[in-house]
Amino acid sequence: MKRATVSERGLVLAPLGRDAAIASAMLSEGGIVATVCPTLSYLLQELDAGAGFVVVTEEAIDTADLHGLSTWIKEQEEWSDLPFVLLTSRGGGLERNPAAVRHLDVLGNVTFLERPFHPTTLISLARSALRGRRRQYEARSRLVALRESEARYRMLFDTMDEGFCIIEFLDGPHGPLSDYVHVQANPAYERHAGITNVVGKRVRDMVPDEAEGWVELYRRVLLTGEPVRFQRKLEATGRHLELASFRVDPPSRREVAVVFQDVTDRQRAEQDLRDLNETLERRVEEAVAERGTALAQLHEAQKLDTLGQLTGGVAHDINNLLTPITGALDVLNRRYAGSDARAARLLDGALQSAERAKTLVNRLLGFARRQALETHAVDISGLLKGMRDLVASSIGSAVELRMVPDRDLPAALADPNQLELAVLNLCVNARDAMENGGVLTIAAERAVIGPRSPANLKPGAYVKLSVIDTGSGMDEATLAKAVEPFFSTKGVGRGTGLGLSMVHGLAGQLGGAFVLTSALGEGTRADLYLPVAQSPAKPSTRGHTPLAPSVRALSVLLVDDEDLVRRGTAEMLREMGHNVHEASGAAQALAVLGAGASVDVLVTDYMMPHMNGAELARCVWRAQPNLPVLVITGYAGRELDSGLAQLAKPFRQSELAAALDVLVRPREGNVVPLIRP
Repeated sequence: MKRATVSERGLVLAPLGRDAAIASAMLSEGGIVATVCPTLSYLLQELDAGAGFVVVTEEAIDTADLHGLSTWIKEQEEWSDLPFVLLTSRGGGLERNPAAVRHLDVLGNVTFLERPFHPTTLISLARSALRGRRRQYEARSRLVALRESEARYRMLFDTMDEGFCIIEFLDGPHGPLSDYVHVQANPAYERHAGITNVVGKRVRDMVPDEAEGWVELYRRVLLTGEPVRFQRKLEATGRHLELASFRVDPPSRREVAVVFQDVTDRQRAEQDLRDLNETLERRVEEAVAERGTALAQLHEAQKLDTLGQLTGGVAHDINNLLTPITGALDVLNRRYAGSDARAARLLDGALQSAERAKTLVNRLLGFARRQALETHAVDISGLLKGMRDLVASSIGSAVELRMVPDRDLPAALADPNQLELAVLNLCVNARDAMENGGVLTIAAERAVIGPRSPANLKPGAYVKLSVIDTGSGMDEATLAKAVEPFFSTKGVGRGTGLGLSMVHGLAGQLGGAFVLTSALGEGTRADLYLPVAQSPAKPSTRGHTPLAPSVRALSVLLVDDEDLVRRGTAEMLREMGHNVHEASGAAQALAVLGAGASVDVLVTDYMMPHMNGAELARCVWRAQPNLPVLVITGYAGRELDSGLAQLAKPFRQSELAAALDVLVRPREGNVVPLIRP
C-alpha cells in the first residue's frame, strides 16, 4: 500500500450476477464513491492505490486462491486494518455458516451481511467502516508525526557535538535518591567524558571515589527543578567538563538530563595564551620581521611583473622596426653581394646584427612570458643526451661535464626548442663562473611538490632539471637581482643580462618555476621545475627539411598598418615575382576585395587598430572560404592562439617564401591546406 494514500472509496468484488451493480448503485446513492473490481487480481491492484473499505461476496472468495489477498492483509502497515463487508447467503454466525471461520481468518476486520438486505443496512455498514478507516488514517498521521519527532530527537541525540545523557535516580543503601543510573547516553558522551559503555551503570560503580559529589549536584536539580550550569573536573579521567543540567518532567520520573563538553583543551589554550602574553614582545618582533620579508618578496615579484609588461610591449615595436631593416638588407644582399665583395661583408655584418637583435627580442619575450610556445610531452633524458655535444663544445675542455638524469623519468610538458635554449644559457653562465675550470653537473629527477612550496608551485608532480656548477657563486645582493632583465655581472660586451630572465619567464609560462641557489665560493645551483605531461613523449623529429621550390606567381593582398613594414614586405614579395595589393588596415583590405580584386593569398599583420588579423581572416572567409591566410606578427601575446598560420617578425625573404610555399602549394589530390581559426 502506498504510504501517502488517503482514500475513502469503496471497492466492490462481486463477479457473479448483478450484485456488483446493485451494491455500487446503493453506495453511490448514499454518497460513497465505489469502484467495481471484476476479478480478485484487479482488486489487489486497486488496494495498492488506496481504499476506505471493501465489499465482497462470499462466492467470490469461496473457491478462489486467497494467497495474494491474505499476504496483502498481513503486510498492512501497523496503523492499517482495512474493513471488509462480506455479503453471505446464510448469515455470518458460525452456527449457520461454518465457512465464516475461514473468511474471518483471512479477512480479519470483516462484517457479515446476509442477503437479501435493505440498502440502508449496506450504507450504514459502509459508513461505519469508513469511520473506522478515518480513525486509522488519523492514527497514521499521529504515528508519522511521532516517528518524525523521534527521528529528529534521535538525529539530534546522535549527532550533537556535546555529550548528553539522561540519569534516573534510585534509592540505595545510602538512603533515598542516593544513587543514579545512566538510562541514555549519546556517542559524544565517551568522547567528552572519556568513559565507555555507561548506559545501565550506576555512578557509584563508575566513579566510587567522587560519586557523592555528583549525586548531590544532580539531586538538588531533581528536587528543586532549577537548572544549573557549572564546571567540574572528572577526577577519574582528569578531564575538565563544562556542564548544564535540568530536570525531566514530570518529577515522578526521577530523571535529570545532563549536557556537557570537554573544555580541557580550552583551559590549556587559556594557559598557553597567558604564556604567549608573557613573550608577546618577542613574537611581535618576529612577526614584523616576517612581514618585512614577505613585503620584500612581493615587491620583487611586482617589479619583475612590471618589467615583464614593459618588455613585452616594447618587443612588438622593436620587431616592427626590425622587419623592414631585415627585409631591405636581405634584398640588397641578394642583389649586390655576388658582384661587390665589400658590400657583401657590410651587408652580412648588418644581417648578423639584425639576427642578434631578433634573438634579443625573443629573450625579452621569454622574460615577459609573452612568447608563443609549442608545448608537448618531452623526453628530458633524450633532450639532454642530444645536447651533450653542443654543451660540451660551449663550455670548453677546462670544465668537466657530468649528466646524471634519473632513469624512468616521466615526460615533461615543455617547448623543446625554448628548453634547449634555456639549458644552454644556464650552462654558458656556469662556464663563465668557472674561469679556472670546474665541474658542471646537469641532473634531472622527479619531484613531488606539496602545499607551501618555496617556489610557489602548485602541488603536483614535476620534473626538476638542475644545472649545478662549482664556480665563484653569488652573494645575497647579486642573487636577489640575478633574474632581472639586463642585470649582468659580466664585463661590457660579454652578455646581454637576459639569459636568466628568459629562463625565469619560460618556467613561469610553462606552469613551473625557476629557483636559483648560490653562495660566494660555493657555486650556483639552478633548478628548473617542469610540469609532468599527461601523455608520453613523442619521438624526436630533428633534422633540416629543405625548402621546396618557389611557388607560382601569386596575387597577394598585404595588410599592415605600419607603412615601413608594409612597404618592406611588399618589396620582398615583388622581388619573388608576386603581384601585391597593399592595404593599411582591415577596412581598406575589405574594400579592395569588395572592388573585385582577384587574390590568391591574404598576408596580414595581427596587431592592428579596430580589427586584428584573426578577425579580418574570419570576415574574408565569409565571402572566400578557401582563401589561404598568413599572419605576420611582431608580438601577439597570448591572444594569437587561433590556429592561424603565422610568421614571426622580423623575417627574411627566404622565410617569407617558405611560409607561402607551405600555405598554398598543392598537395596530393589537389587539396589546398587551409588553416582556420
